[in-house]
Amino acid sequence: MANTSCLSSLRICIVWFAALALAACGGLPPEPSVPHGRARVAGKKGQDVVLFAMGLVDVAYRFGGKTPEAGFDCSGMVTYVYREAIGLGVTGRAVDIARKGRPIAKNELRPGDLVFFNTLNSPFSHVGIYIGENRFIHAPSTNSRVRVDSMSASYYSKRFHAARAYFDN
Repeated sequence: MANTSCLSSLRICIVWFAALALAACGGLPPEPSVPHGRARVAGKKGQDVVLFAMGLVDVAYRFGGKTPEAGFDCSGMVTYVYREAIGLGVTGRAVDIARKGRPIAKNELRPGDLVFFNTLNSPFSHVGIYIGENRFIHAPSTNSRVRVDSMSASYYSKRFHAARAYFDN
């Protein structure tokens, strides 16, 4: 029990430190412009989602997990982050979450949007949170931990399926 309390306190300290660092720097760096159409700019909700999610890096993966104490699977992490960071109820498996979002083009991604991958020979079988600069945070698989990966990495670039927006800033 004391271990869990210490880990929770450490995560809270990390999140507060990151928040202070972002405030001191004026926020997240600007996203590259979108060549066609209206650019989607990262707003407060997106920044809140990313900041909260980054505090979960290194939490253990657990199939069906929905809390930091129990561990996370990909959809459990997304559900937890959206609920705790911005009070938005996004629930279900990755495919269920995808159905509820607004489709966006890959070049329109902004921090806080969700990215979906075909990792099990099935569209929308994996979900992560886009954090900017072509990177995303996710709970990847059994025997791993919540981590940040590049969407350009061979494994993920070949399996990228779609992106969804769930809020406007």
